[in-house]
Amino acid sequence: MRTHDDHLKELYGLPTFTFPVPGETAGLPEPDAAAWRIGHERWEEEEEEMWIETFDRFRAEVDISRVRALIVGIWDDPEDTDPSEVIEGLLAERDRLRSLRSLFLGDIKDIECHISRISQTDVTPLLTAFPLLEELGVRAGWGTSLGETLTLDFPALRHDALRSLTVQSAGLPADVVRGVGASELPALEHLDLWLGATDYGADHEVADLESILSGARLPRLRHLALRNSELQDEVAAAVASAPVVARLDVLDLSDGALTDDGAIALLSGQPLTHLKKLDLHHNYLSEPVRHRIRETLEPAGVEVNLDRSDAEWEEDADGTVSPNISVGPLSY
Repeated sequence: MRTHDDHLKELYGLPTFTFPVPGETAGLPEPDAAAWRIGHERWEEEEEEMWIETFDRFRAEVDISRVRALIVGIWDDPEDTDPSEVIEGLLAERDRLRSLRSLFLGDIKDIECHISRISQTDVTPLLTAFPLLEELGVRAGWGTSLGETLTLDFPALRHDALRSLTVQSAGLPADVVRGVGASELPALEHLDLWLGATDYGADHEVADLESILSGARLPRLRHLALRNSELQDEVAAAVASAPVVARLDVLDLSDGALTDDGAIALLSGQPLTHLKKLDLHHNYLSEPVRHRIRETLEPAGVEVNLDRSDAEWEEDADGTVSPNISVGPLSY
């Protein structure tokens, strides 16, 4: 997982605008011209409001019936407080937020709170309450409060309008993976799951991805990202024979611990020459395998990203360079 050095710059094709602190709300953009970010940076000296208080000012000063995109920033202390109050506040305004089409929950920089420590909860009430929502993004780790684990939940549901679902996690629970796979999402075109590592709560197995990889409930899926996984080789091997791949434009297996074994398994499966893009950045691939991928796919017009990025490599005493994957995927 990459650390988040900055907040989202846009959402739903709209530039982000952070709702200001009290006394600085002159000259606000039109309600439908921005992705409104509610939540100030942690550790700011002027940080005096709770999230719900800022939201109360926002809904009083902005015509929220015209708001199309909302970004939820830091709430209280995300290490020991889940966003239940945030979700309740949004649900209470469901009738006024009738134009809302995109929502991101947990736009929190690494310096504010590591992704592995961001408390979460069941986010599906948001989908139930907003049947016209087209995009949902969630950033999730797990926290604790009074001995209770505060982690993401995503029970299976049906939503007819959702086109994009992104779950960024340091360790995705098996229940969440299975819940997404069991959901009926007939309009979904873009699915991005950060699978994570066992040290950070990932208890899923590759078999839990079966419903997603079958594509049976995702007839319109065109962009599939299963990334940031310490099991990236196993994921690649499963994807190699997955029925859903035949309908994809973009396949993303980046940001994980992908080695030659996974890449060779992927190339040995079904043809990938129909793809517009294959993203394998942050990898531990040897030059011969990197060459084989390019030789196989680039002549067919597939855009291939093999950037090693900040994947760690080490040089042996004899000068041989080899991957150092003992640290897992990336920093959490």
